[in-house]
Amino acid sequence: MRLTVFWQRMAEHFGAGAETFARDHVMSELGGRTVHEALAAGWAAKDVWRVVCTVVGVPQEKR
Repeated sequence: MRLTVFWQRMAEHFGAGAETFARDHVMSELGGRTVHEALAAGWAAKDVWRVVCTVVGVPQEKR
């Protein structure tokens, strides 16, 4: 998954709050990191998206 697709999906799900969620929400599933920190640490965008989907309950058809 390209980062542009990742951020599009984040915006579709969270709207204007996507950036705030990505910056502030720490997830144990990402090793105690935020989305931004996980991406900076080398996590693949598709793996981060899967974690976000699981944590916030994104419907299967939007994953």
